[in-house]
Amino acid sequence: MSIDWSELYRTTFPELVRFLHRKVWDPDQARDLAQEAFVRALRDPPERPRAWLFRVAANLARDEARTALRRKRHLTLLVTEAHVTREVAPTPSEEMDRARHRERLRTALASLSERDREVLLLKEAGLSYTEIAEETGLAAGAVGTTLARARRRLKDAYEAGHEEENDAARG
Repeated sequence: MSIDWSELYRTTFPELVRFLHRKVWDPDQARDLAQEAFVRALRDPPERPRAWLFRVAANLARDEARTALRRKRHLTLLVTEAHVTREVAPTPSEEMDRARHRERLRTALASLSERDREVLLLKEAGLSYTEIAEETGLAAGAVGTTLARARRRLKDAYEAGHEEENDAARG
């Protein structure tokens, strides 16, 4: 099957940009993501290019949203840590305890499955159950159960790290 790329671009690009604009609310970013979808289609031409372009564009927008959330969480964490540091300087002992806590938490999060980690971080970022379902592809009714299980696994992993730390300290 031969694809007339110039015709497809002419007819589909504006619609794709409108579609993406409703997802990312930034016209420049919407154009960039639409362009990226076409670049990927040209690299490996799909059988049904129009449907494929919209699916890939939606995935690109979702990936971009996740990246933006991670950046926002990271910046919030940095601002919060800077604010706390300016208010009250912790003692060296308190700082060591905080560092151990953060490291145990990082290790516990890293031990979780990608899905568990994602739902926990999305919830922590303030997303509703419905938004988490949309981001992860879970059924809206399954988000609460998934979150509860993920929290339980995180708690267990955190406590296991604490026990390992205590065992190492003892000998």
